[in-house]
Amino acid sequence: MKTEKDLAITDDISALTSILKESDAKEIVALRNELTDTWVKKQIYRTEIEMKGSVLNDIKFPDKASKYWQCVREQNTMFEALMTESFKLRLNKIDALKLQRELENCTDELDAMEVQVKIDMNMYSRANMEQTAKDRVREIKLWSKIKAELDDGSFDTQNVETHQANSLKLQLENRVRGLSPYSSANEVANATGPLKTLNRISNEKRLNENN
Repeated sequence: MKTEKDLAITDDISALTSILKESDAKEIVALRNELTDTWVKKQIYRTEIEMKGSVLNDIKFPDKASKYWQCVREQNTMFEALMTESFKLRLNKIDALKLQRELENCTDELDAMEVQVKIDMNMYSRANMEQTAKDRVREIKLWSKIKAELDDGSFDTQNVETHQANSLKLQLENRVRGLSPYSSANEVANATGPLKTLNRISNEKRLNENN
C-alpha cells in the first residue's frame, strides 16, 4: 500500500513536468503510476538469497561458524549506517524548519521561488533517506534471521577467534583446490603460504598440549 511519502515522490510531478518539453512531460504523466510503483518496490540493499548465496558463499565461508560471524559483521555495518542515516534525517528536518521560516519571511517573489525549490529538494531528499533507512532495517532483520538459522550450538557465538583456525583452514583449502597450472605466483603464495602457516601453528599447539 502506497503511503503519502511514496506518493509525494511521483504523484506531485508538476515541478518536473514544468521544466520538460511538452512531449516529454506528457510521457512522464502517462507513466506516473508505473513510476510510483517502481519507486516503491525498487531494490536498495541485498535480498536474502543474495545474502546467503553471494555474501555467505561456501568457498569464502565454508562452515556455519564463519558464516555466523560474517553475519555479525554485516549486521553491524548496516546498523552503523542506519545510525548515520538517522543523524542525517534529524539535520534534514531542522533544515526543513529553517526553510519554512525563511519562506514565511520572504518579501521578494524570486527569493520565495528559490526557497520553495530548496523545500522541494529537502522533501525529496528526506523521502529517499527514509526509504533507505527502512530497507536498512529490513536487511538488519534478515541478518538476525540467518544468524538464528546458523546457530545450532556447535560453535562459539561469543568469541570470534574460537572458530577461526578451523574456518580459515577450510577456506584456504578451498582456495588451494581452485589453483591451476595457470595461477600466478602471487595467487599460489597467497593460498598455500597461509595454509602452511596454519598447519604449522596447529601442529605446534598439539605438541604443546601433549607435553
